[in-house]
Amino acid sequence: MASKSAATMLLFLNLGLYIIVTIVAAWAVNHAIERTHETASVLSIPARIFPIFFPMGNMATGFFVIFSLVAGVVGVSTSVTGLTNVFQWDAPNLNAAAASSLLTWALTLLAMGLACKEINIGWTDANLRTLEVLTIIVSGTQLFCTGAIHAGAEDATLNRSLPSASAGTV
Repeated sequence: MASKSAATMLLFLNLGLYIIVTIVAAWAVNHAIERTHETASVLSIPARIFPIFFPMGNMATGFFVIFSLVAGVVGVSTSVTGLTNVFQWDAPNLNAAAASSLLTWALTLLAMGLACKEINIGWTDANLRTLEVLTIIVSGTQLFCTGAIHAGAEDATLNRSLPSASAGTV
């Protein structure tokens, strides 16, 4: 039962973090769409036709923001469905929560790798640094959440497959 409380707590924490990541990444996409025309018009031809140009940050910013937005949306949906699955606490629901949690962690790791690349290149403003830090933090909490759900799924599967002591008596 300690795994159930840990998974529930981590799912609520991840839900909040993924909502914040989604909001900040959506703001960055909106800001880039509004300012790209005026900023990209003075660039040379290869950079002007680049489909993911962001007027802030560096050349890794576009990929990082898009992957953070995707990881945030998938993380919110995984946290909500994971909470319903963990509240039921049976083997099929926990296995479904474990699979979706693993997928979300993989997407978050991809966004985290791009955040690390953007930090390595440099030249980012405060809003992007906030998104980078939140993405790195949520990748760690998602790892712990995935571990807690997998531990609960393993326990539920073992408890389901073991015959009870009173099953053989008449």
